[in-house]
Parts: sequence; structure tokens; C-alpha cells
Amino acid sequence: MKYHPDKNPGDSVAEERFKEAAEAYSVLSDDQKRAQYDQFGHEAFNQSGGGFHNMDMNDIFDHFGDIFSSSGFSSIFGGGGRSGRRGPSRGSDLKITISLTLEEIHKGTDKTVKIKRFEPCDNCTGSGAAPGSNPVICPSCQGSGEIRQVQQSFLGQVVNIQPCHKCNGRGQVVSKPCSKCNGGGKIKKSATLTLDVPAGVSNGNYMTQRGKGNYPGEGGEPGGLIVYFEEKPHAMFERDGNDLFLICWIQFPQAVFGANIQVPTLSGKVNLKIPSGIKSGQVLRLRGKGMKELNRNHFGDLLVRVNIETPNKVSKKAKSLIDDLAKELNDNVNFEKFN
Repeated sequence: MKYHPDKNPGDSVAEERFKEAAEAYSVLSDDQKRAQYDQFGHEAFNQSGGGFHNMDMNDIFDHFGDIFSSSGFSSIFGGGGRSGRRGPSRGSDLKITISLTLEEIHKGTDKTVKIKRFEPCDNCTGSGAAPGSNPVICPSCQGSGEIRQVQQSFLGQVVNIQPCHKCNGRGQVVSKPCSKCNGGGKIKKSATLTLDVPAGVSNGNYMTQRGKGNYPGEGGEPGGLIVYFEEKPHAMFERDGNDLFLICWIQFPQAVFGANIQVPTLSGKVNLKIPSGIKSGQVLRLRGKGMKELNRNHFGDLLVRVNIETPNKVSKKAKSLIDDLAKELNDNVNFEKFN
């Protein structure tokens, strides 16, 4: 590289040119810095010290190494960097959805699920190689696990490093494939799993079981099992966060005189005191009788909406009594006409 300090020892002009080139790469590789440069020019970095003018040469080398290693290029300052043989690959994740009742969500539950996933081949123990055979050095990359291509740029030579496609970056290939899995190292099987579902989950919540997903083959690590939760509709309760809603119907005498009634909750029936003179549609709160909050020892409330039931059919005696009550209460219905 023309202005590299190693090629120009003691040359302050070359060092300044090198810093300018490094600053240019810093700006071009960062969207925010590029926007600042477009608006303010060099002043966006000179005044704040955000450019390379206040950095030493080692910082600049590190920055260049980050730029090229993150985009598949080797460092142009010696060919080092973070390249090397790729480790075992990771398998893909599996995603499933399980439906839960409010009762199951309230207490937490164990759910048994059946899935199909790739597991290690039992003939080759997941290596992909026939029993008794050994892997050999990849002829394409000579065991390095990577392919290098040298390219010319305005900064000099740049080495483009990509994983070897023949061995997938492992540096070795199977010499004799397993006859059962055809060298893939994996076969599809059914599996039965028991999942511990915590109390308080909601629609759309999920949990991940590491290592319960697909096996990638050739000694890699299985992916995860991602379990999404779906809440089933309930016959009596509606849920809003950690609170539950319940509609309760009472008779007219109970509304007038008040009453103690039993109402259902997810943990059993509890007593609810109806105050005298309650209005239809009024909501009463039972604290701590709602849903458990996820990962906390706290419960929401049960909100009971009290409706007063009006009978469709009444006996003659009941009509007479209601009429007497209306007269006693002076309960006349008056209509006003609005023009």
C-alpha cells in the first residue's frame, strides 16, 4: 500500500495521507458518520475528535481490520484477522404452537408434544461417514476451511476470504459416505417432549428449548425448539393482562336488599358481597383473584360486572306484588316530548 507507514518510515506526509484514507473508510462504512459528513464535511469530526486525527496508528489498524473482517475481507495490513477454520455448524430452529386453557395458564402446566426433527444418524453417530472410515483433508481448500481471492482496490491488495463450499468451512470431507443417511449425518425422526409451561404466559409469548431443534449433521449443534403459546377462549372469563372479567346476574330483590353470593374463580368459588341498592352494570373487584403475573408471585384481580335480571314471565301473584311495590315506591314512568 503506497502510504503505509511501514513503507514510509518517518514520512509525516505519508502518515497523514494514510490517516485520511482510514478516515474515508470510517465514514463510508458508517451510515451515521456519512450523513454527518454530507451535512458538515470534515468539521463534523475535527471539532468533536470523532475522526482519525486524534487516534494513534494502532487504533487505525484495528479499525481497518474491523471493516474488512466484518465484510469477508482479510486485514490489508498483514493478512491476519479473524479468519480460520469454521467450527461445527448449528442446526435450524423448530417452531411450534401449543394451545392452553386459562386454568392451565393460571397454575402452570406440563404439556406433552410430538414433533418431527432431524436427529443424528444412528449408523454413523452423526458424522456422515461410513463406520470404519475417516474424514480426509478437503482437496479444495487444503484443510484451511476457506477460499482466498486477492483483489486490487484503490487502497492496495485486498484478500477476500469465503468459507469453502466443498467442506462448508470445516477443512475435512467424508471419504466414504454413510449408506443410511447418504453422508448427511442426520435422519428425520419423531420425538415426544414434555414442556414445563410457567404460569402467567400470554398469547404470543414463547419459550426456547436449546438443543431440541434440528441436528445439522457432521458433528454440529442442534438448533432450538421455539414454543409459542396460544390462549383458548373461556366459557365464563375474559382476560385483560393479569385481570379477569366475569358477568354475574342477580335477581331484583338481591339488588334491593344486598346479598352474599358465590362466584367462580380459576382457583374455586369465593364469596362476593352484593351491596344493597347496586345498579345494573356496576363492577365489583375481587383483588388477587385474577391471573398470575409471569415470573412474579403477584396476581391480578377478578372484575365482576353485576347485571340485574328481568324475568320474561311472571305469575299473577308476582304481577300483583310488583304492582304494589311500584305504587309504594311511586315508580311511575313519565315520557317527555322533545320538539
